[in-house]
Amino acid sequence: MSRLKETYKNEIVDAMTKKFGYKNVMEVPKLDKIVINMGVGEAKDNAKVLDAAVSDLTIIAGQKPVLTRAKNSIANFKLREGVAIGCKVTLRGEKMYEFLDRLVNLALPRVRDFRGVNPNAFDGRGNYALGIKEQLIFPEIEYDKVDKVRGMDVIIVTTAKTDEEARELLTLFNMPFKK
Repeated sequence: MSRLKETYKNEIVDAMTKKFGYKNVMEVPKLDKIVINMGVGEAKDNAKVLDAAVSDLTIIAGQKPVLTRAKNSIANFKLREGVAIGCKVTLRGEKMYEFLDRLVNLALPRVRDFRGVNPNAFDGRGNYALGIKEQLIFPEIEYDKVDKVRGMDVIIVTTAKTDEEARELLTLFNMPFKK
């Protein structure tokens, strides 16, 4: 079992119960899943670009992503329905905790001029969205093998009912929020 999951079982449940006064252990919010999405707009012209994005995301997440396809045709973007334009991966269980640990302790501190993540990026239902500008912040990615710098969205889905509960949960997972 990962170190982060052990921490959750012991300290985080106690701290959350103390702060919010839960009567039952099952009321305590927990992480549900982490979805990593990489939109690759140039993929409509060049399929090789999408292959590079898929390989990067596979290395970062530790499991193979699925391709996302265009839902509608948009003439202004020269986009047809059904064309692959990105990839995403959903992490649960052990891999989710391992990824969150690497994100918080290794990747985010490597961002240039990093002062913390936006504390207001919650959706009102206890889920947190984080945009990453470049995949190079992950130590698994080799700088020389990167063809193009790509960003990604990381969505952390929790079972929390409110943003305040979710913010407290992520703070206990050492998420570096701006002051």
